[in-house]
Amino acid sequence: MKELAKNFDPSVVEERLYNKWMEKKYFHTEVDKTKEPFCIVMPPPNITGQLHMGHALDNTMQDILIRWKRMAGYNALWVPGIDHASISTELKVVQKMASEGLTKEDVGREGFLERAWAWKEEYGGIILNQLRKLGCSCDWDRVRFTMDEGCSEAVLETFCRLYEKGYIYRGEKIINWCPECQTTISDAEVEHVDMAGHFYHINYPIVGSDEKLRLATTRPETMLGDTAVAVHPADERYQHLIGKTCIVPVLNKEVPIVADEYVDREFGTGVVKITPAHDPNDFEVGLRHDLPRICVMNDDGTMNEKAGRFAGMDRLEARKEIVKQLDEEGYLVEIEDITHAVGCHERCHAPIEPMIKLQWFVKMDELAKPAIKVYQDQELKFVPERFGKIYMHWLDNIRDWCISRQLWWGHRIPAYYCADCGHITVAKENPGKCEKCGSANIKQDEDTLDTWFSSALWPFSTLGWPHETEELKHFYPTSVLVTGYDIIFFWVIRMVFSGMEQIGERPFNDVLIHGLIRDDQGRKFSKSLGNGIDPLEVIANYGADPLRLMLITGNAPGNDMRFYWERLDNCRNFCNKMWNASRFVMMNMEDGEEPKFLMLTSADKWILSKVNTLAKEVQESLSKYDLGLAAQKVYDFIWDEYCDWYIEMVKPRLYNKEDSTRAAALWTLKQVLINALKLMHPFMPFITEELFMHIQDEEETIMTSQWPVYKEEWNFKENEAEIDAIKEAVRNIRNIRAEMNVAPSKKVHVYVVSENEGVRYIFEHSKVFFKTLAHASEVTVQTDKAGIGEDAVSVVVQDATIYMPLAELVDFAKEIERLEKEKTKLEKEVDRVVKKLANQGFVAKAPAHVIEEEKAKEEKYKAMLAQVEERLAQLKK
Repeated sequence: MKELAKNFDPSVVEERLYNKWMEKKYFHTEVDKTKEPFCIVMPPPNITGQLHMGHALDNTMQDILIRWKRMAGYNALWVPGIDHASISTELKVVQKMASEGLTKEDVGREGFLERAWAWKEEYGGIILNQLRKLGCSCDWDRVRFTMDEGCSEAVLETFCRLYEKGYIYRGEKIINWCPECQTTISDAEVEHVDMAGHFYHINYPIVGSDEKLRLATTRPETMLGDTAVAVHPADERYQHLIGKTCIVPVLNKEVPIVADEYVDREFGTGVVKITPAHDPNDFEVGLRHDLPRICVMNDDGTMNEKAGRFAGMDRLEARKEIVKQLDEEGYLVEIEDITHAVGCHERCHAPIEPMIKLQWFVKMDELAKPAIKVYQDQELKFVPERFGKIYMHWLDNIRDWCISRQLWWGHRIPAYYCADCGHITVAKENPGKCEKCGSANIKQDEDTLDTWFSSALWPFSTLGWPHETEELKHFYPTSVLVTGYDIIFFWVIRMVFSGMEQIGERPFNDVLIHGLIRDDQGRKFSKSLGNGIDPLEVIANYGADPLRLMLITGNAPGNDMRFYWERLDNCRNFCNKMWNASRFVMMNMEDGEEPKFLMLTSADKWILSKVNTLAKEVQESLSKYDLGLAAQKVYDFIWDEYCDWYIEMVKPRLYNKEDSTRAAALWTLKQVLINALKLMHPFMPFITEELFMHIQDEEETIMTSQWPVYKEEWNFKENEAEIDAIKEAVRNIRNIRAEMNVAPSKKVHVYVVSENEGVRYIFEHSKVFFKTLAHASEVTVQTDKAGIGEDAVSVVVQDATIYMPLAELVDFAKEIERLEKEKTKLEKEVDRVVKKLANQGFVAKAPAHVIEEEKAKEEKYKAMLAQVEERLAQLKK
């Protein structure tokens, strides 16, 4: 048997073991049709990313599942990969070029893409290498990238198929425009931030009348694009104005007054200005009333030539000037201070601008239906179930998906425009000429696809689709998706409707949702708060195993969790506990010793039965994706049952080489430890592998060893009951000793009295370890109190009473002296509180809660005094 180091040093062990796993190809998976498949595709992190706590949690959960299934005999595949992250990466490359004094236009599209690919080569693998530090057992031979050849082929195939079916179209619609990144962004990429703002109340004069329509807006600069004013058709206040016209101030432009049910009669004055090119709701009103669409802004957020004298101004600068002019001309009624939610781009945090643009869209009505049905038919399940409601909410209210982005980095839209006849040809590659008129004067669309378009294909593009590969046939649908609740719309929904449309099957069976990791005050980790914690630093200082265990224990599916350094310390202590317990077992093992099954004691059968039940409970928890509960059960078993109880129980047998049950104790210690290590392996892969390789010689790795399963021959319920009785007695004895401040080194005679023959048998046959655990000088088991003095301290357990002579527990004189001092101290405290509460000045002025606190103190001190007095009376008898 190999010698185990005195201490566990993660910095030495982890790298050595991971290199071994990689060399031996333990993570690699080939299609094996003799085994049941289990497949996870990793949510691809961005190539601009660094490992953060969210990644650490997400990938720890995936690794737990894949390691468990691998040991359980499944054909387990975990596909890793990274995402090209079009907006983020382009922003990084542009910033790097800016530091060199260059712009995109300076280097051109091809030059820019060369730089972007160079960025990918430099930074693309960083986060994957960091995941190795965490112990992730992905099949690194199958790393995918959303812009690799295979994934790009899948994107082209999907776009062309959807276009041919009429699901992809090009048209003008209101989209979310980021003036900072100068691209469209999806609704899901807009974060709403509460900001201080204003409601500007403005009068619009009625043509041919002295009347004015008062309305309010938060964005006066958009009034330059007003093409109507709307009121509710049933609003009696404005019936006489419907069909008339009013003047847009500043522009002095005449626009119609229309009736539309979109207007809320109860909000404000019930009058709304309509700007179809700068508001999604106004756009719909404009369609119903055939209103023109006037865009008054440039892509960079400045006002365009249609803004008159405000052209060239930044939108916020123009706002100030417009408000100033409104005030000077008498149209501004008031400015109301408000706090409102402003839509901002989640990447750059700039306020977004709703603008009308000619873009590419995916029609969602028909595509959403199979995604709804597969959930309603319970073929797709969410864990926890409540997140299915969020999934359905998005699908029930889904709008057409704007998939074009004004970026160069990404999958370029495969649409080719004919300069001669205007026809659009959609093809997987440049057709060379127009399919309608035959002209060679064609040009590809400049835009790229939304990053999520390629990510939506991830579960099947990574398995070889559009080709019918063996991997696709065997592993699709994949088994489970592990992800956060914040991207259910971004990603989960899009994968589901893409899988249903392209393959006719859901992309995964289950969606396991986890929450966010927050700091110990419940705040999100952020640069602005300076509360970020780098997982790599944690791993460097603590090791990967304590971090993984801390992340997963106490973590219920779907709930946010807090990061506590104290819990991390506890997890490191647990590592040391396991290490020291294993060293203890190995130091007592003798090579070639065979187990003697007939010599198993009640204690041996108890711990075998416990680990047997543990295997069943862990299996059940993992099957329900309750990973935190599964980890906690193994943790509690190893720390409490195995280390604190069983090892202490067997020490007397181990130290006595003549004990006929010694071999059985050693065999049990080893068998239970091996099973416990296996059960803990998915959660803590490094330390369990190291210990497993030292405690046994038959297998070369714990990773491919057989997962423990419940077996009837280890079901010893009677022995469990026996040892539970002993444990109850020991706990009670320890409590009494603690209450009486008895030093652990002081041993006393313990009497077990019971009329029940079965109970006496239990204690008689457990004397060897009961004596040690109870700190007893001697243990006597008898039917009555004969020979036990009246001054004995007693505790009652089930069907028995435990007695300990008081004289052996304490030095009477010293204990009386100590209690007298305690009594004096408590009397002073009682007297102080009583006088304080009797002071009418204090009672009259003090807050109610302070008075209640003092009354509570009075009760507490009086109760403590009564206990001390009772104890003194007993000792002075």
